[in-house]
Amino acid sequence: MASNPTTQPFSTGKCVTLGSSLVLAALVALTVQVFYFSPIDPVLLDIAPAPSTKNNKLQNVSKLGEGLLKQPEDVCFDEEGTLYTTTRDGWIKRLRRNGNWENWKHVDSHALLGITAAKDGGLIVCDANKGLLKVTEEGFSVLATQVNGSPMRFADDVIEASDGDIYFSDASTKFGFGNWYLEMLEARPHGRVLKYNPVSNETTIVLDNLAFANGVALSKDQDYLVVCETWKFRCTRHWLKGANKGKTDIFIENLPGAPDNINLAPDGSFWIALLQITSEGLGFVHTSKASKHVVASFPWLFNLVNGARKSAMVANVATDGKILRTFDDSEGKVLSMVTSAVEFEDHLYLGSLNTNFVGKLSLHSAQNR
Repeated sequence: MASNPTTQPFSTGKCVTLGSSLVLAALVALTVQVFYFSPIDPVLLDIAPAPSTKNNKLQNVSKLGEGLLKQPEDVCFDEEGTLYTTTRDGWIKRLRRNGNWENWKHVDSHALLGITAAKDGGLIVCDANKGLLKVTEEGFSVLATQVNGSPMRFADDVIEASDGDIYFSDASTKFGFGNWYLEMLEARPHGRVLKYNPVSNETTIVLDNLAFANGVALSKDQDYLVVCETWKFRCTRHWLKGANKGKTDIFIENLPGAPDNINLAPDGSFWIALLQITSEGLGFVHTSKASKHVVASFPWLFNLVNGARKSAMVANVATDGKILRTFDDSEGKVLSMVTSAVEFEDHLYLGSLNTNFVGKLSLHSAQNR
């Protein structure tokens, strides 16, 4: 007599059906998460930076404060020749002439960015989270946190004019410092330039609808202001004086990298730190809204396609918007992700969000090497 077959709770066909249903449910859940709850409303972005010649001259930098500085984003000098820099651990550190690095002032923040020497002493600092700060030997005070009743989300870089007015960038009105990459993925113009008047204690909007408003600099005669629009690979000029007062035009576009900070050179030209954010992966992401939503939902993916930490470049740009020279470290062997470049006494001082030192480059040696 034949034995009875073993009873099974599910047939093979039912298991396959159940497995397919689970996979389908997971895909639906993922799709809803990526598209319905996506933090961005993206548009496509055509990144086409100008080609550049590799010279690797930034590999010849000396390393100031190596091991003592945590991602020094910006640098500046005061009238006495003291070098200051802001770091991710909240310290403003300084290096006196022929001296050692000092922990000068501490701000409870990981978001200290642009810095400039104040004409009446001390420093003016952009804290991406706190706003515009004044830092002196006595401590720090907050100058501005909002404009027209709306809070600033991303105070970035700053410069003071001879009349005391302070111009600074608010990189994004939508995304804060911790989500800067979302601003790039969305590729919409949320940035602006603001002006703080220390006499009236008022903050006003100078320019808005900028593509990640980053570095700001005044011309030598202070007749115009230049602001870097990082994701558009260009710098915009706004006229403050003269026949063109109130007008805005393009100072330089199609740069060979995404401009971060910009600083006036002694001869009236400008030094611009250029982020090498382009890569084949990132270029593909910008051609598809779907891929942008996916990357925005899973931030670790952005690190796979972001090329900024793999190389470094700075450009010297004349007052007519023409590039005079560029220096780079095309392989990131010594320096990468340069965010600021300041010329002082025939040397270039370089800040970075990917180093533990400030780079120092002899311009005489770099030009003639």
